[in-house]
Amino acid sequence: MALRVVGAGVGRTGTMSLKVALERLLGAPCYHMAEVFQHPGHADVWRRAALGEAVEWDALFEGFVAAVDWPAGSFWPELSRQYPDALVLLSLRDPDDWWNSASNSIFPILSEPKFGSQDWRDMIAALFGKRWGADPRDREASIRRFNEHNARVQAEVPKERLLIWRAGDGWEPICRALNLPVPDEPFPRANTREDFQARVAARGAAGQS
Repeated sequence: MALRVVGAGVGRTGTMSLKVALERLLGAPCYHMAEVFQHPGHADVWRRAALGEAVEWDALFEGFVAAVDWPAGSFWPELSRQYPDALVLLSLRDPDDWWNSASNSIFPILSEPKFGSQDWRDMIAALFGKRWGADPRDREASIRRFNEHNARVQAEVPKERLLIWRAGDGWEPICRALNLPVPDEPFPRANTREDFQARVAARGAAGQS
């Protein structure tokens, strides 16, 4: 099953809501960072990919019809080449709002030595060292990298393949780009800061990655 959507947006830009929405629209699973926790061995695949090793993308995404969020969003150049017919979906957010959200959710756990498995922590170290290249504790550097990432996507992806989307845009732009009917239901709103913190607490309590 080839990916029909390659998400190029980074975490905290509505990617969990997009995961739920794309699964609703396409009738099959959408890959997200959450999947790394569910699939033993995937963290090491992403670590090796970040270090420049070859990856069997079809094997990694077997059963998935789309991919959003990190780690996949960091590999949008490779994935857009691997799946030339896929829509590239760039989820955007105001940079200051993004930083405020990420620095109160994702970023604090990255330096938490007891969160996640060793494979997961090794993956994160490789991703931030080789793919992101900005210290998540540094607001200015992180926002600069966020803007650079988004600018590169918009500069390099052909316009006919690119959908720029913000959380308030809802179903219509996605459905139009995929030539699908608009569902008669509200667009999902998932992974609020409270949702995220509850999942982190649950994983920590269970000793999971």
